[in-house]
Amino acid sequence: MRILITGGAGFIGSHTAERVLVGGHETAILDDLNDFYEITIKEQNLALVGAQGSVALYRGDIRDGAFVDRVFQEFRPEAVVHLAARAGVRPSLEEPVLYTDVNCLGTAVLLEAARRAGTHRFVFASSSSVYGLTQRIPFQEDDPDLRPISPYAGTKLACERLSYVYSHLYGIKVVCLRFFTVYGPRQRPDLAISKFIECVETGREIPFFGDGQMGRDYTFVSDTIDGILAALNINCPYGVFNLGNSFPVTLSEMVAEIERATHREAKLRRLPVPPGDVPITYADLTKSEAALGYRPKVLFAEGIRRTVEWYRAWKRGTDERTGPGAGTAG
Repeated sequence: MRILITGGAGFIGSHTAERVLVGGHETAILDDLNDFYEITIKEQNLALVGAQGSVALYRGDIRDGAFVDRVFQEFRPEAVVHLAARAGVRPSLEEPVLYTDVNCLGTAVLLEAARRAGTHRFVFASSSSVYGLTQRIPFQEDDPDLRPISPYAGTKLACERLSYVYSHLYGIKVVCLRFFTVYGPRQRPDLAISKFIECVETGREIPFFGDGQMGRDYTFVSDTIDGILAALNINCPYGVFNLGNSFPVTLSEMVAEIERATHREAKLRRLPVPPGDVPITYADLTKSEAALGYRPKVLFAEGIRRTVEWYRAWKRGTDERTGPGAGTAG
């Protein structure tokens, strides 16, 4: 299968690209390599992807219709895994128009390009944030009372609805996957687990919000990729599925697990809960297990241990590349 991965230089995207290549699929990545976080990290991700096989890289903006059309005309994808987006609940509060522009317009451009090119499979990365302040816990895909409370969450829900329109009108098989706080090696540096590990390792304070009882359904990245690959092969006109771990972990428990994995004590800087943050995320996986065969395998303690090991190896490599004398002729 020829698979186009948008956002393939990012955390989840690079892992997806690796697995797709290992599976023998012809692969292309579309990514603008923006500066939301360090571009060098994305370049490192692409190097890891490239080590698995040949991949076509298209660098550009998903809002650029002419560029996106050219990508589809040249690569002729049979399936799209759409992971590119302006990410993050809290940053979206500062730039709601940008988030709406990139996420909603970009998704519309990709769906329209898929329609014109005859691409009939489209996997869209949605988010557990669409549930917002729903009172139905654990979160179920058929919940009619979704209450998103951030611009980011609103854009993801809007894109789910737009995807349904393209499925209904044009026969594109669309699967929307609601990701639940994905973590693991290569996680974006702005996200909690990645940031907290770095703080503990370097002796800096962790921003600790509220009383520590906010719960998150942390999902190890390899489990999420299993769900994405299953979605590429499901035979349904349109579907929405949770990809979580179905085991919420409180902020206090998460910090304690990082302390155990690093053998260091965390320093806490207590702060009020930011606007846009929900009290809990908790995935009901009944539908995902039945339709996708999705069963998360990595327990939280094991996932944190693997992430700490990766961080230390990555940090050593970074220090070697950027330390005194790095890159100089000997």
